[in-house]
Amino acid sequence: MDGPVRVARPPLGWSDEHPPPTGFQHVLHDPETDATAVVTQVGASLRSFTVAGRDVISSYPESDLAPAGHGAILAPWPNRLADGAYTFDGVSYQLPITEVERRTALHGLVTHQRWDLAHASTTEVVLSLQTVPVAGYPWSLLLTVTYTLSGPGLAVTVHASNLSDSPAPYGVGFHPWLSPGEGGLEDATFSLDATRWIRPDERLLPVGEEDLPQHLDFRSARAVGTTDIDDAFTGITRDGDGLSWGRLTGTDGRTAAIWTNDSMDTWQVCTGDHLDAVEYRRQGLAVEPMSCIADAFNTGDRLVRLAPAGGTDGVAQHVVTWGLRLL
Repeated sequence: MDGPVRVARPPLGWSDEHPPPTGFQHVLHDPETDATAVVTQVGASLRSFTVAGRDVISSYPESDLAPAGHGAILAPWPNRLADGAYTFDGVSYQLPITEVERRTALHGLVTHQRWDLAHASTTEVVLSLQTVPVAGYPWSLLLTVTYTLSGPGLAVTVHASNLSDSPAPYGVGFHPWLSPGEGGLEDATFSLDATRWIRPDERLLPVGEEDLPQHLDFRSARAVGTTDIDDAFTGITRDGDGLSWGRLTGTDGRTAAIWTNDSMDTWQVCTGDHLDAVEYRRQGLAVEPMSCIADAFNTGDRLVRLAPAGGTDGVAQHVVTWGLRLL
């Protein structure tokens, strides 16, 4: 099929001329497994992913903006940037504060941008975005994301390059909320391939790397229970295929699983106990693969230096891949 399939519109007057807040809906479908993924034009976000009617991630209506970063691409930085301020190559920059309570700039600049459609079929969609330089981030990047559906699994790849004439700081992350199914999060079990914990301060900014505290040790699957989690994990381990996994198993015995290859080596996990969108609290478990942890623009920890167009001062192109699967 040459073009994207559109989600049926609710009776709210949406049209191609007047799309919903999330923009056009690109639907991928595998008939053999009855797997369906919906990717939005706005943010190139993964709005829903189901297999045979079972949610792999927590979804939200196309008429709403993503309530808590649901399915978002987080670039050119994931997580929090302290005070929205940083210095790069001797120049200081100030970004708008988007998380007022903690005085941070949160989750980058691309979640509310309309991405351009580059290619679509029934099982794959490719979207791209050329970012506009702003005062706090005066570089133009070209980002391309590919969503590929294969059976009960979905793979996501993002390419990033710098179109400007000077090196740019860069990081990327992703924000799916794994679904526990019809049972509650408290009764689900969770495991994560990580052996180290990033201790946060009161603003959830990194203080240091430590051994896992007992209540956050999910190396072996155990019940989530009432544990309140909003933490970063490193020291990740990988299977024989080079993949690191997070697995959330519901009371139905099905497992919403997320993986990343060696292009990313940090995880952020969040139970959503304190979301502003109260109705979404503890409705899923955010398990976020990231190329760097919070405040990387200031700490330099795992920060990517994107080379200018045609230049060699940094990485010419940054590529990451991760995916989801129902087990």
